[in-house]
Amino acid sequence: MGVTHRPRLAVWKFASCDGCQLSLLDCEDELLAVAGAVEIAYFPEASSAMAKGPYDLSLVEGSITTAHDAERIHKVRRQSKVLVTIGACATAGGIQALRNFADVQDFVAAVYASPQYIKTLATSTAISAHVKVDFELHGCPIDKGQLLEVMSAFLAGRKPVIGGHSVCVECKLRGNVCVMVQGTPCLGPVTHAGCGAICPAYHRGCYGCFGPMERPNTAALAAEWLKLGATPRDLRRVFRTYNAGAEPFRKESDAHGE
Repeated sequence: MGVTHRPRLAVWKFASCDGCQLSLLDCEDELLAVAGAVEIAYFPEASSAMAKGPYDLSLVEGSITTAHDAERIHKVRRQSKVLVTIGACATAGGIQALRNFADVQDFVAAVYASPQYIKTLATSTAISAHVKVDFELHGCPIDKGQLLEVMSAFLAGRKPVIGGHSVCVECKLRGNVCVMVQGTPCLGPVTHAGCGAICPAYHRGCYGCFGPMERPNTAALAAEWLKLGATPRDLRRVFRTYNAGAEPFRKESDAHGE
């Protein structure tokens, strides 16, 4: 009988906080099953063993913020049969995409004592702006259940079952009373589900951690925010957080001036 080779998994980090990689390590009991189903060939966050490619599945966390990383992501793509981006940084540029709305050199000069030694790009961009991506998993951080579904799907050769609905659906399933009906501005109607509606469950408006849902009507939501007393500045700021670089959120923030 021939030897059956397990699929080879690689996990890569670019500009990020490591939170999405930790979501994989947080799988606890499920992690043993994952380790048994795949060969974890490259995962610096979890192991010093770093086997060379090619890899059957690559999970990529983080955005592209340096010229070096802009080159490195192409090397990762060439070594990966399937490439999945995980988290807001990899799918939308992350919180660091706030640099896209200003002069990054002003930030560098304000933060570093010797800014002349800092080499960085003027923008923070999603992985998909540089290479072909097979699937994007949203969240800041991602949901570990969704991560396991995506990994299982690609290793089994099927399409991941990740809904495109908004946080509002999760609120209904959880039995939450709509916070906007109670007068609290909320991004839930335009935000991708995945968090389980944590913030609305504690009577707080959604902050948009999972990025824009499919076909979000951000203009209609912004109009409702204004009726609740929000200012254009409030709208600009709320759409420029974890997913500031996501196209629907970026456009809506731009619509409310400076």
